[in-house]
Amino acid sequence: MKFIVSSSYLLKQLQVLGSVINSSNTLPILDNFLFELDDKTLTVSASDLETTMSATLDIDSESQGSVAVPAKLLLEILKTFPEQPLTFTVEENSTIEISSNSGKYALAYSPGSEFPKSVNLDNPSTTLVPAEVLATAISKTIFAAGNDDLRPVMSGVFFQFSTESLTFVATDAHKLVKYTRTDVTSDDTSEFIMPKKPLQLLKNILQALEEEITIEYNETNAQFIFGESTLTCRLIDGKYPNYEAVIPK
Repeated sequence: MKFIVSSSYLLKQLQVLGSVINSSNTLPILDNFLFELDDKTLTVSASDLETTMSATLDIDSESQGSVAVPAKLLLEILKTFPEQPLTFTVEENSTIEISSNSGKYALAYSPGSEFPKSVNLDNPSTTLVPAEVLATAISKTIFAAGNDDLRPVMSGVFFQFSTESLTFVATDAHKLVKYTRTDVTSDDTSEFIMPKKPLQLLKNILQALEEEITIEYNETNAQFIFGESTLTCRLIDGKYPNYEAVIPK
């Protein structure tokens, strides 16, 4: 398994993915990036079990395979390089060698098969939302979501999609925000509760995008597809409080 990639291009993608990884993981394998190589396509993933994010990179290669590479160490190494092509070569002795203009680094890797498999959504519903609309909706609601572990449904943002509008709601029982857009609609009527962490990740990413985000969701998971990246997360299970009852008519 061998591939060549631009150092700055790889670093930029990995810094976004690195924000998914927790500082302390119950599974040591989650401290790694998963590299999956299929000829000229490299898919890099990061996960904390609840949220998984992956990005597809165009690289120069003719091989296939998958390895899990220590995330923190790899990011620190990449930050030291000026812009240049890097050659990654997976050796038989469980090390991955990074060759640059100034020398070589060797990192220990784990088999890619140990990394948790990402969730495939069965028969998902799909809604298209402009990046600007979704970024604004998250910014205007996420601050009002609660932090109470005893009431997990209030620790996320409530998404309500209908054929007439999209509504986003957040409350911590003291303050409540309801944000509605009638200029964007969905083909189906549905609702789900998004956790805070993936929304915070999306908020930071979407500000720089000007495209439509594809949101796919079923009863347990939601997937956000934008550009060459995909973010999948587990939804919060439960029924959201009747927020309409507390809004003065």
